[in-house]
Amino acid sequence: MLDFEVLIVGCGPAGATAALNLAPIRRTAVIDCRTNPAVRIGESLPAAARRLFVDMGIFDSFLREGHAPCYGNRSVWGTPTALETNSLRDLDGPGWHLDREAYETWLRRIAVERGAHLVAPARLENVVCDGDRWTVTLSPDSKLRANFLIDASGRSANLARRLGAHARLEDRLVCRWTIGDSKPAAGLTLVEAVEEGWWYTAPVPGGRRILAFYSDADLMAAMEDSLVARTSKTLELSNTLRECEFVPRSREAVTAAHTALLIPCAGPRWLATGDAALSFDPLSSQGLLNTLFTGLAAAEAADRDLSGENSAIAGYVATIAAIHSAYRKQLDLNYQSERRWPNSTFWRRRQS
Repeated sequence: MLDFEVLIVGCGPAGATAALNLAPIRRTAVIDCRTNPAVRIGESLPAAARRLFVDMGIFDSFLREGHAPCYGNRSVWGTPTALETNSLRDLDGPGWHLDREAYETWLRRIAVERGAHLVAPARLENVVCDGDRWTVTLSPDSKLRANFLIDASGRSANLARRLGAHARLEDRLVCRWTIGDSKPAAGLTLVEAVEEGWWYTAPVPGGRRILAFYSDADLMAAMEDSLVARTSKTLELSNTLRECEFVPRSREAVTAAHTALLIPCAGPRWLATGDAALSFDPLSSQGLLNTLFTGLAAAEAADRDLSGENSAIAGYVATIAAIHSAYRKQLDLNYQSERRWPNSTFWRRRQS
């Protein structure tokens, strides 16, 4: 039975971030159900991530990965006229359109290089509190012991749920998406509101483009035509796809995109981070940034708790609550600014 100070469940962006910060100072293991990162939607990283990368000493390494710059955003929201913002006034410069799989592989590699013990593929089967330590059973047959646990298993919060936590879902948003080939285009994201929800598209490295539609689960279930077919009803999006000669190459997939808050997000000798603690509506463009910030905060809280600082867990819980409060206020303002379809079920749900 291997013995560690910290065991992290999940090696996505939040788990890998926690691991790469903890590994130099604590005996750290991280487990994941996949040998390699899964294909995921969510590839836009705001420029503010630069500061976190610098703090963690990995910014130069990140730049060498060659992700494409994101110079701004176009939106058709609240008005039929497209509006554009750019990074010229941002002190942090442009953000990035990520190759998501390469990005997660890079974070894993940094964590391992700094000393984290990666166990993958492995699935959490059971967790038991044994005095002041945890015994974790994995599949295939193995066990690990640790003083502190971090749940970075994403929206499933697989570990935290076993410890009695539950997720409070605040909406029913889902995302239907595909990736395809595309001619080179300006490094801009595009968001366009429509009566049934909203669209998102952005270029990604490798001559590809992501196309996604967001609506509530019950409304999405009634939509039978393809994503590309549905874009014919849009104003700006259809022109963008035509100009870049977009051709979908992957099957359409549907994934959860709702806001959810884990209650509680931490307890004695454990905490949750990333989407396990707080999952974001993609309209906020804060999801990936949050995985970095809360992954770093989780590492700091775990280290302080193991050092005997009694207020470490309470401080972490307060941080997650403050993030949720600020995010919720801004998200509500964004949705309430779109009032072109007062009789739409999707928009009525977000006007109250």
